[in-house]
Amino acid sequence: MPRPSGFQYEQHGDSSVTITHHGRPAGTLRGSRAEKFLAEVVSGDAQLVMARWTGAYKHGNERMARNHPRNRR
Repeated sequence: MPRPSGFQYEQHGDSSVTITHHGRPAGTLRGSRAEKFLAEVVSGDAQLVMARWTGAYKHGNERMARNHPRNRR
């Protein structure tokens, strides 16, 4: 699985954080969630952290789900 890329975040004056993916808004965090996010970004791989926080994190089961009987048409 390729590493996540294309994520950026912007911290605003009202202590909120906006996360974008390839220039499109992917999520906004406010308050304590924004603080937790910023602490985690500084201490780890920023791209991976942003992918997890926005829900754009692939779990590896997408290929299997495509072959499930309910998804065949």
